[in-house]
Amino acid sequence: MRIGQLARRTNVSERSLRYYETQGLLRADRTPGGHRDYPEAAVDRVVRIQELFAAGLHSSRIAQLLPCMRDTDGGPSAVATPRLVADLTAERDRIDRMIADLVRSRDTLDEVIDAARGH
Repeated sequence: MRIGQLARRTNVSERSLRYYETQGLLRADRTPGGHRDYPEAAVDRVVRIQELFAAGLHSSRIAQLLPCMRDTDGGPSAVATPRLVADLTAERDRIDRMIADLVRSRDTLDEVIDAARGH
């Protein structure tokens, strides 16, 4: 599929798709006319990339992680290294700390809201 179709199917801009390609996150064959031609599996790959960016990972970390994931279901493959597992565990711990901070902030806001309502 062409880049425009992939962009529509994933709701990701063509510019982002080109960036993913330059970062080694996404690959496309080229048509004889030089146009990008993505396989059907690129849809799952782009969705996975978006999820990893949303989790706060940087493109270099995502590039390390993607070979260790199956695109169709996102599960792990057999090529994850102990170092990658340790790095990803640290990323998960960072996300857990962010979640805890957000919960505390929400709880504080709830207290202020309740106080403002006169409860």
